Formats: sequence, structure tokens, C-alpha cells
Amino acid sequence: MNISIRNHIMSNFKGASKDDIKESIEASFNDKDEITLPGLGVFFSLVWSKSSLEDKDKMLNILKDSF
Repeated sequence: MNISIRNHIMSNFKGASKDDIKESIEASFNDKDEITLPGLGVFFSLVWSKSSLEDKDKMLNILKDSF
């Protein structure tokens, strides 16, 4: 069985409101359930691909300072 996690996540959130997306992200952090990590990865890849070089640098600094 060939399942595209990216396509599945994107279709699940198609038409979702900002509040829906925010609630999903916050729930994944609050639950500390690693099953949500692939979905967060899809979200991050979308943000990264649409970010300016300046925003990417800010994200990299946040990540670097988090370890």
C-alpha cells in the first residue's frame, strides 16, 4: 500500500480555518504524541517553502537556540 502522508495531511486540512490549524498544532504539542510529528513536518515544509530568506534565517536561529 502506497500512502502519501503529505497528500493525506494536506487533504485533511483543505478548507480548514486558521483556528482549526492552530488547535491541531497546539494539541500535538500538548499531547506529546509522536504520531503527529509527520503532520508537523508537512506543515513546516509548507512554511519553509513559502518563507523569505530572512524568515528562514529567523527559523534557523530559533531552532539552533533550542538545542
